[in-house]
Amino acid sequence: VLVNLIARRVRQLNSGGGSGRPLITETAGLGAADIALHEIIEEKMSWQLLESADQKAEAPTKKRKRS
Repeated sequence: VLVNLIARRVRQLNSGGGSGRPLITETAGLGAADIALHEIIEEKMSWQLLESADQKAEAPTKKRKRS
């Protein structure tokens, strides 16, 4: 989860759009991944885990007829 979160934020930072500005003030000498990690550490970013496939209710399966 952390790797995916960092990778997505690095892409945002590298894109240079409105969401590409760092959320922390001290960025001197830091790469995009370092900035993203510091944003998480300083709680400038958060995430929410979605329900995993194991936790979802399984749909009933249809039984095959044997011929």
